Amino acid sequence: MRILFSAGFVLLSVFNAWATEYRIHPSGPVDKVLLQDTFPDPGRLKRIEALFPAILKIYETHAVQNNIPGLAFGIVVDGKLVYTGNYGYTDVDRKIPVRSSSVFRIASMSKSFAAMAILHLRDAGKLSLDDPASKYIPELSALRYPTADAPPITVRHLMTHGAGFPEDNPWGDRQLADSDRDLMELIAKQLSFSNPPGVAYEYSNLGFALLGKIITKVSGKPYQQYIREQILLPLGMKHTTYEYGDVPGDLLAHGYRWIYGQWREEELLHDAPDGSWGAMGAMLSSVDDYAAYMALHLRAWPPSDAKETGPVKRSSVREMHHPWRFTGFNLNYRYPDGRACAMASAYAYGLRWSRDCEGRTYIDHSGGLPGFGSQWRIMPDYGIGVVAFGNRTYSPMGGINFRVLDTLVRAAGLEPRPVAVSAVLKQRQAELVKFLPDWKGAEQSGIFAENFFPDYPVDLLRKESAALFAKAGRIKSVRPMVAENQLRGTFVLECENANLEVYFTLSPENPPLIQEYRIREKK
Repeated sequence: MRILFSAGFVLLSVFNAWATEYRIHPSGPVDKVLLQDTFPDPGRLKRIEALFPAILKIYETHAVQNNIPGLAFGIVVDGKLVYTGNYGYTDVDRKIPVRSSSVFRIASMSKSFAAMAILHLRDAGKLSLDDPASKYIPELSALRYPTADAPPITVRHLMTHGAGFPEDNPWGDRQLADSDRDLMELIAKQLSFSNPPGVAYEYSNLGFALLGKIITKVSGKPYQQYIREQILLPLGMKHTTYEYGDVPGDLLAHGYRWIYGQWREEELLHDAPDGSWGAMGAMLSSVDDYAAYMALHLRAWPPSDAKETGPVKRSSVREMHHPWRFTGFNLNYRYPDGRACAMASAYAYGLRWSRDCEGRTYIDHSGGLPGFGSQWRIMPDYGIGVVAFGNRTYSPMGGINFRVLDTLVRAAGLEPRPVAVSAVLKQRQAELVKFLPDWKGAEQSGIFAENFFPDYPVDLLRKESAALFAKAGRIKSVRPMVAENQLRGTFVLECENANLEVYFTLSPENPPLIQEYRIREKK
């Protein structure tokens, strides 16, 4: 099952005469559970909405340039599907237009559902991520590892593509119809390793097939049933399934391969009802359904005291986003608009994590099978995400989704969600300002940690302060704290002639005290 990433594409002004449809979804009132996720910018959504026509054109042109017969996409903002756009046909011969309710095979985007099911079982106390996988699949206990000192494969290894199995595209694409018996026979013949477990990242569909088997074994139900009951239905994803035969004909997207200047329909692959391989890539879904899953991931941020609404704990969703296994650092990465920006990447639990040179974090996963290509990507710090499905073999959706998110952030002037300022940060800020600029009485105040004055002798603090304030002048006002976290942040002193930026961080003791301090002229 391929993860597909692509470079950006230049928007053309030409339009295809094929069917094109879009829909704006009313944003509606913010649910109570989302209140902690609101952004202080009241015009944010309006500026995003103003970009919808341009974004529709970007996806239309992408479909034309890449010979994609049908494409569906959706934009999620603050946990709500606010816009969908569709292009072309789900069935070329019958000329059935794509809708946001059209059901596409989403391939490796299935993997995060398997990972989420494992965490759901973990949270219920039924397994540990560091358990050897052989505890649940005894056939693995007879594996011959590539080195004598290799550790046994764990559940966590499987979730992060660290089990040591070789990258198995496109071989894995053709295993969906294999039965549980086929999987066990494959193991019995011994598996080939490219690395010992735990030392390297290598994308493995086999690893997620084994996770499907573990879900079935631990839950006592086929993994498809467990995921449907515990994740899909609670989210209202009624049209998401693992078997294409369950999808009404007028909703099912047919898959195509572009070859010799024309589309050739690809045979849809069944998911074996008694197998495990579908856990790595058999799922089918629509934009309407998948938006609910994206909202679940966006609602996990930021950590808060809000009531849990399920179907999994917010902390477990955030755990899925953590960069568990490093995959690369691209110093020469370029955004679709051509600007250079280094990008670090890692694999999480059934998801991909990346962070760019501007500090923007992305969570995503792509999918590709004969006849289909898909991708979803969210920016938790910005509260936005996009998803796109295409019905051409390995439709390249990663680059275009990057372009759309970059357009939303830059053209709409979006800012990341500010970190809430804790009460103790506000308190220490007010207390610290009282000692500026002369630091009189600071040593006896009790607000500084035991290391502070040995590290920052008060005579040097006074000398530094005198020089800075001689230039800046008297303090006129104090700006609010800008928190980095609950115990660290910066604020600005507005002075007569210049502004000064103050940084401090608090100690881990209770109550936390000021342990580090810096002040400089703000440029």
